[in-house]
Amino acid sequence: MSVSTEQVTEALRTVIDPNTGKDLVSTRSARNIRVDGGDVSLEVELGYPAKSQFDPIRKLVVAAVRQVPGVSNVSVAVTMKIVAHAVQRGVKLLPGVKNVIAVASGKGGVGKSTTAVNLALALAAEGARVGMLDADIYGPSLPMMLGIDGRPESADGQTMEPLEGHGLQANSIGFLIEQDNPMVWRGPMVTSALEQLLRQTNWHDLDYLIVDMPPGTGDVQLTLSQKVPVTGAVIVTTPQDIALLDAKKGLKMFEKVGIPILGIVENMAVYCCPNCGHVEHIFGHGGGEKMCADYGVDLLGSLPLNLQIREQADSGRPTVVAEPDSPVAGMYRAIARKVAIKVADKARDMTSKFPSIVVQNT
Repeated sequence: MSVSTEQVTEALRTVIDPNTGKDLVSTRSARNIRVDGGDVSLEVELGYPAKSQFDPIRKLVVAAVRQVPGVSNVSVAVTMKIVAHAVQRGVKLLPGVKNVIAVASGKGGVGKSTTAVNLALALAAEGARVGMLDADIYGPSLPMMLGIDGRPESADGQTMEPLEGHGLQANSIGFLIEQDNPMVWRGPMVTSALEQLLRQTNWHDLDYLIVDMPPGTGDVQLTLSQKVPVTGAVIVTTPQDIALLDAKKGLKMFEKVGIPILGIVENMAVYCCPNCGHVEHIFGHGGGEKMCADYGVDLLGSLPLNLQIREQADSGRPTVVAEPDSPVAGMYRAIARKVAIKVADKARDMTSKFPSIVVQNT
């Protein structure tokens, strides 16, 4: 019995990507289907970093195609391709950076920086090229969290090479000043420093640049939204009412300036006593879910209040690299995958496809 490409395609319609919930045909993930007698070969191209998902998805495809009568052998190559996506109107993409993701919070002390660095490391662990920019000029934490000690080098005296930690490209004002030196600067100096760090760093072919934002809705946030091509924002909060109140302000700010909210991460959601196993919702319960319901955004995940998360970040080896097989690292990877899928669902950036039009008076 001869096998047709149409039969294989119909079989692939039944294969649902467990991460997106969509079939491989409607998302155009299944490509280059070839049929030679009873031998079938094809490629599956994912739009998000998913190195750990290649084998499970390949097995699903093989099982589905083998159900087609006459198929004797199935060869499937699963790959990923991350592209640049649309940003605010009128803002051009950064050289060497496909997607910029801002990690923000309304107030300090909610674990935003710890979440941002573990999110970046989780994306990198799945095969993406990832960079981190520490946009908190007054309180930079990236050098300590990534365990990087050094200064950026400059070959031309005008641009800087990013430093590297755990496979991430990184830059921070903390690399350029003494650790205990306070930045006693007014707003314009802070925003100027941010723009220089962002644009004068030679980012090398990044799929994602994670920007660790300072708390609040001030000068830095406004500069980022007006001048930096942001693909989307992740809001970090705790279930505490006062944290949620400020997180809502951060969310509304991004909405006003046209930056999509990719979702909310609820940090310090629950504490489990390591001695007796007692579970306590120290900062309240269900606040993140209610906020998501009120504003029509997704809850990307809830993270526990855990001593090791803090200790590992302070020691320069965040959870995703310190204990990659731990349940908490799994939570960070799940959040990162949801963020990447949200980005992949956005419209592609097509500005590079169109010529620049210049109107001159003659």
